[in-house]
Amino acid sequence: MSARETRPRHARQVADAALSSFRAVVINGPRQAGKTTLARELARTHAAMLVSLDESSLYDACRADPTAFLDAYPRPLFIDEFQRAGDLLVRAVKVAVDAERSPGQFLLTGSSRFLTMAGLSESLAGRAAIIDLWPYAQGEAGQLGPDSDCLLTHLFDSTITLTQLGTPYPSRTEYLQRLCRGGFPEVHELPAEARPGWFDAYVTTIIERDVPLIARGRHLNELPRLLRVLAARTSQELNLASLSVATGIDRASLSRNYLPLLENIYLVRQLPAWSRNLTARTVKHPKAYITDSGLAASMLGVDPTAMVLPNAPTLGPLVETFVVGELVRQLSFGTGARPTLYHFRSPDGPEVDVVVEAPDGRVVAVEVKASGAVGPGDFRHLALLRDRLDDIGQPYVAGVVIYLGDKVLPFGDRLTALPMCHLWQAG
Repeated sequence: MSARETRPRHARQVADAALSSFRAVVINGPRQAGKTTLARELARTHAAMLVSLDESSLYDACRADPTAFLDAYPRPLFIDEFQRAGDLLVRAVKVAVDAERSPGQFLLTGSSRFLTMAGLSESLAGRAAIIDLWPYAQGEAGQLGPDSDCLLTHLFDSTITLTQLGTPYPSRTEYLQRLCRGGFPEVHELPAEARPGWFDAYVTTIIERDVPLIARGRHLNELPRLLRVLAARTSQELNLASLSVATGIDRASLSRNYLPLLENIYLVRQLPAWSRNLTARTVKHPKAYITDSGLAASMLGVDPTAMVLPNAPTLGPLVETFVVGELVRQLSFGTGARPTLYHFRSPDGPEVDVVVEAPDGRVVAVEVKASGAVGPGDFRHLALLRDRLDDIGQPYVAGVVIYLGDKVLPFGDRLTALPMCHLWQAG
């Protein structure tokens, strides 16, 4: 058994609960994030049959007659890489779970947001729970247990006081090593010199294997260039006009086809702009991020030694990409209605890297600093946002600056500086 298989995943508990409540469970996530390993563990626990549509004979049989394929197996049935069989399989699952309403009949894993395609999201609405499985969060990678990777939970709980950790803090170099490694389980088992080749092959596999299933063969030639440009702009606002000039792809195609495609195959994520009428001139562009900091660093050709200097041009964007990735992972571990991540900027006021809004309207704001020290100026925009939200009566729970230092520091009313490792370690 490999080290990858022995590392517990936070999503395991979420999936167990979903299988006891929903007729079907869909686990989506990037290729090589650990979906098959998790499905195998769940199949053992739930006494389920696990089949993979990566096997050509099973794929051919499923494509020929999805209903007969499902009827050939007892329940529960877990299907790995289900998106390869297309919408006919989804509709066959819908018919099956409508005929038999007991929970836990199917678990489907896929490497694309297949169900976001027109018509398919409605097919399993109310019948299936959808879980995103991302590459390792840092607590999972370090096997820190179920209480790790919970900073957002702590920040929204205003009764919890964040305190200094009792263990040594990572050095700047250790932080940068984590950033350049990213979260993919297989990368954690490779020496540093082998990782660039792995990431190159990873992108090639997705473009040549997964994209044709969704895009029907379109966009293949343009995607590598577009992805490199987006990597160079990770954590920046998405300016379609500038991106069009840099890539030679017209704005309409970028907006309608290319960017949604890159999100559907988990290579890029967007943080929408946030506004609650705080200003009439709020900037509405989303920010775009490569979904894994290790992948972004590899595409930019940088390693920890290239980012040692505080003014290294890739340092700030990659640190923010890393932090946002960890926050996204933490949101995926929850159940029920979850907070949503945004960014905020207005020409005449605060600019905040991440605004996290809970369904009840409570707000946590996060700034990211790629330095080992913080000062009052780093909290200016967080304080302005706090005061504006207080004025309109929307609950501002906490504002934090996440940085590369080693001290938890209070900087005023609901404002705190936190070392980056507090993302995954409780304190």
